[in-house]
Amino acid sequence: MIKVHHLNQSRSTRVLWLLEELGMAYEVEKHERDAATRLAPASLGKVHPLNKAPIIEHNDIVICESGAIMEYILDQDTEQRLRPEKGSKAYYQYVEWSHFAEGSLGLPVITSLLMQMEERSGTNPMDGYIAKELNLDFSYIDSVLAQQTYFAGDEFSAADIMMTITLEIAGSLNLLEGRENIARYLTNVQSREAYLKARSFG
Repeated sequence: MIKVHHLNQSRSTRVLWLLEELGMAYEVEKHERDAATRLAPASLGKVHPLNKAPIIEHNDIVICESGAIMEYILDQDTEQRLRPEKGSKAYYQYVEWSHFAEGSLGLPVITSLLMQMEERSGTNPMDGYIAKELNLDFSYIDSVLAQQTYFAGDEFSAADIMMTITLEIAGSLNLLEGRENIARYLTNVQSREAYLKARSFG
């Protein structure tokens, strides 16, 4: 059985969501952020040197990084669900968006999060760059979702799980105002039973 080390208010929700979508058996070990610093507890460092979540343990394998964990879990699914057929157009859309979530989009979103956590006076040289990147990314995302229901086409996939969590972080920072197609998309995926179960862990 896959053991998930879950940190509250973190991207480890992705892993729980995927496991719920696939109906796989799993166990959860919860870790709580420090109330003052918002940092992960030392207990995660006893599982993996990076002291970050998510982490999974399965068959003597320990994996950190949500993207890598998602691929590992999908490999365990004998029915090969939530990942389009390799070589298809949908598959390469799936690959692009799965990486985009933590790459092109993740960097400016997480940077915005960190910058909002510090006390600041005036502007920062990074502000203009971050604003430009966010506008480019969200314009691209919104235009794609105007044409298709999910990130890999007409079918829900694990790429949607990757992207939704990053988009939710952006939404919590008020970065999605005026992005009607993104808003509609989030309302759709956030109604999924598996998503609601994953969110119940905090």
